[in-house]
This record gives sequence, structure tokens and C-alpha cells, in this order.
Amino acid sequence: MSENTDTKIYGEDNIITLTWNEHIRRRPGMYIGKLGDGSAHDDGIYVLLKEVIDNSIDEFMEGYGRTIDISIKERKVIVRDYGRGIPLGKMVKAVSDINTGGKYDDKSYKNSIGQNGVGVKAVNALSSFFQVQSIQNGKRKVAEFCCGELVNESEIEECNERTGTLTSFLPDDRLCENFHWYNEYIEKMLWNYTYLNRGLVINFNGKKFLSKNGLTDLLLNNVDNEEMLYAPIHLQDARFEFALVHTTRTHGEEYYSFVNSQNTTQGGTHQNAFREALVKTFRGFFQKEFDPSDIRTGIAAVISIKITEPVFESQTKTRLGSLLMEKDGQTVRNYVNDVVGKLLDNYLHMNSEVAEIIRQKILKSEAERKEILNIRKGNKEIQKKVSLNNSKLKDCKYHFNVNNNSEGINSTIFITEGLSASGSITTSRDPRTQAVFSMRGKPQNILKKSEIYKNEELNLLNAALNLEEGLEGLRYNNIVIATDADVDGMHIRLLLLTYFLNYYPDVVRSGHVYILQTPLFRVRNKQKTLYCYSDEEKLNAIKQLGGKPEITRFKGLGEISPSEFSNFIAKSMRLEPVVLEKSTKIADMLEYYMGNNSKERQQFIIDNLREEIDEITED
Repeated sequence: MSENTDTKIYGEDNIITLTWNEHIRRRPGMYIGKLGDGSAHDDGIYVLLKEVIDNSIDEFMEGYGRTIDISIKERKVIVRDYGRGIPLGKMVKAVSDINTGGKYDDKSYKNSIGQNGVGVKAVNALSSFFQVQSIQNGKRKVAEFCCGELVNESEIEECNERTGTLTSFLPDDRLCENFHWYNEYIEKMLWNYTYLNRGLVINFNGKKFLSKNGLTDLLLNNVDNEEMLYAPIHLQDARFEFALVHTTRTHGEEYYSFVNSQNTTQGGTHQNAFREALVKTFRGFFQKEFDPSDIRTGIAAVISIKITEPVFESQTKTRLGSLLMEKDGQTVRNYVNDVVGKLLDNYLHMNSEVAEIIRQKILKSEAERKEILNIRKGNKEIQKKVSLNNSKLKDCKYHFNVNNNSEGINSTIFITEGLSASGSITTSRDPRTQAVFSMRGKPQNILKKSEIYKNEELNLLNAALNLEEGLEGLRYNNIVIATDADVDGMHIRLLLLTYFLNYYPDVVRSGHVYILQTPLFRVRNKQKTLYCYSDEEKLNAIKQLGGKPEITRFKGLGEISPSEFSNFIAKSMRLEPVVLEKSTKIADMLEYYMGNNSKERQQFIIDNLREEIDEITED
């Protein structure tokens, strides 16, 4: 065998040592997941905000600091708590020495969110401006950083302010390009903190967040009250608390799960144990081996568990991996099963009316499941296509329900209209994390679930998304509707939104559905090309380039070449999240706008047309 004559040398000079902040800045995905621009609920800037707030929550859980003040102005964040403050002599180390912190044992924090000594250091390293102030016993110390590098450090000085910590930061725009904060995401996060910590007051930009009924409030504010079949059941033990309600929904399960106030959006061992415990308890109470899906269909539940040393499957702490409640203690599975079995069984015996409502709901779900099964059997050709080959799907390598890494978090499916649009996206996509599903024209407008299984197109979409068993099976973190910005494209967009809102509203509520923003115009001269998403941007581009630049109007996605399309679905992709407000009544909204034509809707259209004509006339 001949020697390798490759001239590429691998020597000692190739071995480099990074400082703590260089490592975080070079591999931010390890610490905060994806970077993003703030349009997605799981973009890194919200992880940065959460890491700072978590320290204040840990103080509250230890009995210090009932109020947290938060403000965001011109993208800069300020978080002020009134806890014990960071020990002044160790303050700089606490925010800039990796693996330095006060949460490695249970002497100061019993059930803290942060365990790894990383959180606030990641905020420091990934911010162009980071300042921390600690006030203890009438004394204060201030330190300021830039990208993790210490810029200024004050001496310890006397002050008259209340004890606590004030942290200010501005995420680095070079990493989180053109980022902006969505208040909807932040407010949801803050509400969750207050639901889990009764008595906690959070003030955010002049708005007060406070919950009196904890987990019950979470359900009441996130589930349409008209959908609830009974008042939420709220039960708790010393270290496990849960609230649940069955709804009129004929599909899916909806869970909000937490560990030490950390929102585990991807579930984990505690959520799996809870789902298992529900089946065991209801089977035991009703003395019948109901199918698990019939028991859990339409259920909405919140679970909160306290674990001494939780083990999460990533630094972003979205999935619990712990098997034990504490070292050499009871398993999470056995503990949750015992608590749910005891408390829920006792509740059902004491509330026979609610128990009967639940039994009727299970029987109805069983009948609907069998109806769908018969429909599927009657449409063997469609089911064969679904099971053998999803011809509509150009899949990617990594998936959200399998890969607990940055690739899984970035997994995206584009739902397109027609072959030309899907062709451009397929050619220019990243096949590792981006999939494409091509619709053939307009999907069917259906408000009854059983009709899905008679429709080949929606059957194939169902199979691609893998949502039948709930959110835990979702194969793509980002579901992106990519349609033309014309009348037909908007109609297809509405039909797809009807599909998601009617059958899988929890996937919308959880922030997985987006609208792809694609450029309407291309403005260019020989030196530069600018893409514009509105008439205003087009005018600014013309002004910027000067002279008489070439202007192209894109009528459809199929007109955009693959080489150009790569600019719009890569790092700088513009996505508009589909956000549901707490007060949105989905069933009423869908029936009004997408149901059978009604006199009310016809009158609504006529009135709005009149207003539009009046405005044009006035102009």
C-alpha cells in the first residue's frame, strides 16, 4: 500500500484552544438552538431572554423577590428582580466564567431551572451589550461586557436601592440578523411563569402578569371555554401538579408540560408517564380496556413536576431526559403513575357527573375512530399510495420527532401549490433540513374529519406531517405555507389554515405554522440586486440604486429561478408566524368564514366592499 502523499499537513498548529465566549459564539446552536430573527417562537433570542428570567424565577421559588420588572425598548432588554442578588465579590465570575454558579448542589437552590452554569454566560457571549448590576445589603457592583469581553467593572459602592439583580442585554445583530421581538411569544412565556408560580408578579412594558388559580388559569386562557366538556380538574401532590379537561375536539391531544418552571415543549419522561397514567387510571375506574387514543382524544392538560437535579436532552431544556426524581430515588414514571392514579381515581369517585361525561366522550371517540377505520378500508387505493410512496413529498434527512439537535430544530416542510413552485424550492432547498410537499391545485374545504380520509391530497399531507398521534409525532418543527401572493394563492392559504385550525389547532397554538414571505419585486442595476416585499420597499430600492434600474414583478413563485429562490429560504428567510390570540374561538371563526354561505357573511362582504369603494371614491 502506497503512502498518503497528501500535502495537507495536520500538525500542532491545527490544534486551537478557544476561550469560553469564543466557543459559544462559534457554536451558538449548542447553547440556544437556532439563531433566527425572532419570527419563530423558538428562535435563540427568546432563549437568551428566558435564561435571564430563569435566574429571577429561581430566586422566587426559593422565597425571595415576589416581583420581576421587564422592559424591551429599541430591542434592548432590561430584567430587574428583587431577590438576594449575586454575591458582589463573585458577580463577574458568575456571568463570565463557564461552569461557575451557585446551583451545582441543593444548598442555595432546591429545584432550580438552571443546573449547568452556562445560561447567563451564553447571553453575555452572544450580546453586543451586556450589563449586570447586583445590589446586596445597601451595596452595589456593576460590570459591562461586549460579546463576552469585560469592558468596564465598577468598585463596590454604597447605594439606597432594593436588594436584587438588574441585567441588561442587546443580542448581537451580527449573529441574530435583523432580529425583532414578537410580544405574543414573550407574553406567552411570562404567563406560563405566573401560572406555575402563584403569587409571582411580572411587569412587562407596563402590562401586569399575575395568576390566582395557577394551572387552571393556563387551561382557561388557552382552550376555548365553549369546547370544554366540564370544568378543569386541578390536582396536586408535593412535587407534581396537573390540570386536565376533555374537549369537544375529535382529534389530537394538547399538553403543556413543565419541569421546575421550565416549559418542556418537546415533552419527555414526565409527559410520557402522565399519558400512560391517564390510560391506566381511566381503564381502572371504568373497568374497561378502552383504546389509549380514545381515552386521550381531545384532552388538554398541564403538568408541572419538581425534580432536584433534572437532566435535559439539550442546553435549551425543551425535553426532559431524567429517569429519577432524585439520586437513588423513585423513578419519574412510577412517581407520576402513583400520584395520578391516586388523586384522579379519588376525584372520579367523588364527582360521578364528571366521570360520566368523560365516559361518554371516550365512547364517542371510539365510535369516530371506528368510522374512520371503515372509511380507510373502503378507500384502499388511497391508503396504498399513502403507505407505499408519498409522491407529493420530497423529504429531508433530519426530523423534529427523531433528531434532538440543531438539525431537528431547523427541520422545515414547505407546502407549495403546483409543480413549478415546488420545483424551484426543491432545487434550491437544503435537503438535510428542508422538505417540500406539493399540492395539486386547491385542497378540499372540509370541516368534518372523516372527509380527510376520502381525499388523497390531504391523506398524503397527513402522512407527511405525522400528526395523528399528537404533537410528539410531528416530523417538522416549521410548517411553512408557500403560496403565490395572488387571489388563488390566498385562497389556498386559507384552505390550508382551515385544515390546521380545524383538525390540529394545537400545532398552530404551539407556534409551528408560518406563511412564507416571498419578494414581489426585483430591482437591480449592473452593480446590485435588491429584492422587495412591498411597494414601499420597491420605492426605497429605486431611490437607493438611483437612475433607472430594471424592475421585475414576480407574479408567482414558479417565476423565481432556483438560484434566486435559495436567497429566500436560507438563513435570511422571512416567515410570518400564524398566531392565535387567547380569545380566538376557532369553531365559530371557521364556520363563519369557511362554512356554508350565510346571509351574515354575504352582508359582511357587501359592507366591506362598500367601505372599500367609498375610500377609493374619496381618494
